[in-house]
Amino acid sequence: MAADNRLPAVIGHRGAAGHAPENTLAGLRKAHDLGVTCVEFDDMLSADGVPVLFHDETLERTSDGTGRLSSQRWEDLQKLDAGSWFGPVFAGEPIPSLHQAMAVLGALGMKANVELKPSRGQDAMTGVITAKTLQESWPAVLPAPVISSFSGKSLVAAADQAPEFPRALLVWEFPDDWRARADAVGATAVHASRKHLTRDQARAILDAGYALRIYTVNDGTEGARFYDWGAESLFTDYPERIVPR
Repeated sequence: MAADNRLPAVIGHRGAAGHAPENTLAGLRKAHDLGVTCVEFDDMLSADGVPVLFHDETLERTSDGTGRLSSQRWEDLQKLDAGSWFGPVFAGEPIPSLHQAMAVLGALGMKANVELKPSRGQDAMTGVITAKTLQESWPAVLPAPVISSFSGKSLVAAADQAPEFPRALLVWEFPDDWRARADAVGATAVHASRKHLTRDQARAILDAGYALRIYTVNDGTEGARFYDWGAESLFTDYPERIVPR
């Protein structure tokens, strides 16, 4: 397994979230069907410490469960339907574990950006357990995954456990101390929101030696502008709409 800090120009967001339920194995496979070679997905811990693909702290939006995901054991999460909310063809699609996702990625030959989404109070634990799981089971045929997060604590914990994996700092509204925060976690890239990033901020990221990746871009014209700004990669729900430069 080689560390490869570069990611492709187009990255499927939460799999291919415009076409299949987010953070599911169906979403990963749909991204592959669309020609995507790299996907992003969210990673959170169950009550018994199993890393699973899920975005929200609560279950209601993208499953038929209720309450906080972090209060549910893995054996109970497996019983939930995480597909029907998106469409009847996906009825019964389960919440996958990180292990299950890695098996699919290995079979499809797809790179990945694993975003740490710690539940409240679980920043360090999420970083450590996820990084250890990746160390132990990431498919040897694939380049090393990029680990990203808004949580500096999660990224530092992941770095302490698995310094070999490249890391990226996620930002929403662009902070004045972005470089100090990126340096503190040993990031090689900044993942910035399309809603707030300016051309000058993009230039500052690049001039400082970081890769720039932008989320979530679903319009081809906007995507072309961001590539002109120097973005290495764009995260998108609709990969077919984005044409790399």
